[in-house]
Parts: sequence; structure tokens; C-alpha cells
Amino acid sequence: MPNCKLTAKNLSEWFATPQGGYVLTREQAYFDRTVSDIFGYNALQLGLPEHDFLRSSRMPLRFSAGNQQGNAVRLCCTELPFVSASLDLVLIPHVLEFAEQPHQILREVERVLMPEGSLIISGFNPRSLWGLRHALGGKQGYPCRGHFIALLRLKDWLSFLGFEVVGRRFAAYAPPFRQAKWLERHAFMEAAGDRWWAVSGGVYFLHAIKRVPGMRLIKPQWNERLVSKLLPVAPKLNNKITQRRGTARRAPTKTFE
Repeated sequence: MPNCKLTAKNLSEWFATPQGGYVLTREQAYFDRTVSDIFGYNALQLGLPEHDFLRSSRMPLRFSAGNQQGNAVRLCCTELPFVSASLDLVLIPHVLEFAEQPHQILREVERVLMPEGSLIISGFNPRSLWGLRHALGGKQGYPCRGHFIALLRLKDWLSFLGFEVVGRRFAAYAPPFRQAKWLERHAFMEAAGDRWWAVSGGVYFLHAIKRVPGMRLIKPQWNERLVSKLLPVAPKLNNKITQRRGTARRAPTKTFE
């Protein structure tokens, strides 16, 4: 397929390292918790098919899309083999950062999603310690090979396509250490970061809903006589009883001398 970018290293291999495993654990926990509350029939995970981020989904049909070639992943997502408006949920974990045309991928996802369908995106946060390392030219580690997309920019792209962002979340607040012992020593930063500097997590999650313009209801010009004829029997009887009671109240009273 055209417009594909061959990444330099397999992201799944990086997830097997202590640094990647630290991120993967938090991403899996978020997806497990989130997708279980989204209902529908068809769900798609676009990218990283080796990791089942849809395992907690209650949807009966779940698909994974992504091509592998040796030790690299070819991100060819600009044309999805699905009928328009046929999916209820789409996950795109770390796809946009390694794609040559991220806008086209979002357009294609918008096409295959049903109205009110859900889109969940995960990405590396450029405004974090991970993003700082990337900006300073760090070359070690898989995330540094991608193009980090700012959260505000991603929101603008989604808004342009008619999506409404309904939720966001951050994770991975520890510095991007490569050794497990240093990551464990900074585990306290998870709870503290989520409370005090939430937007500085190394990874962000964005939950968006595909909105469509609502239909405007045109009210007919009702005929009062026709409406009175169409009233159910009970209200008609109640009206007659009420009228009789009103007439009885207005009748003159007789006095006896």
C-alpha cells in the first residue's frame, strides 16, 4: 500500500525492554479499563497486533490490523479494508507518531467509524521528560525515532474531522530510564504525578467520539378540529363529566320559606 513508513525498530521489541515494559504495563491497564465500558459490535485495533489492547472489550467482533516485516513494522493505515460507518470502536496505539501521513490515517478512521463511535489514541507526550529527551536529540530507545505530536494539535485535528474529545489521561511520569532498578526507585512519581502534574506524563490517551449533525424536527401545522377528534375516549369522557359538574354547580338553589 502507498505512503508507508518503515520504522527502524519494532516497537514490540522495545516493549520487551525494562523501559518499554514500564510504559506497556500502564497502557495495557488503561485500555483494559476503558474499552470494557464501550459497547457495540465491531472493534478494531490499528497497530501493534502483538499486544491485545481489546482483550477486555465486550464487543463480539474484534479485529487487529498491522503488517510485520522482519524486525520492523510497516505502518500502512491510509486505506482500511472496512466499509464506511461499520466500526463502533477503533484503537490506534502509537500509530500517528510513526506515520508519514497522520492526517490521512485519522480521515480513514473517521470514515470507517459509525456515528457516535469511539476512537482512542495513545501517544508519547512531547511536554514531558520523555519529550524533553526527544527534543534534546536522544537517539537511544525506540520512542526517540518517532515524531511526538502535541496534545493540543491532535485535538485540533480531531475537531476538524468532527470528533468530540470526551476524555484524556496521562501515565508514565518517571524519567525515561533504561534500567529497571531506576524505574522502580521512581515509582512514587506515578501517584504524585497524576495528582500534581498530570499533563506531564510521558504517555497520553485521548478518547474521542465521532459526532454527526443532528436532524431538525419539522412540526406540522395541526388542525384543532382534527386533534379534538383524535383524542382518546377517556379524555373525552372526562371532559364531559367535568362540564356536567360545572353546570350542576351553577344551577340556582331553591329556598323554602
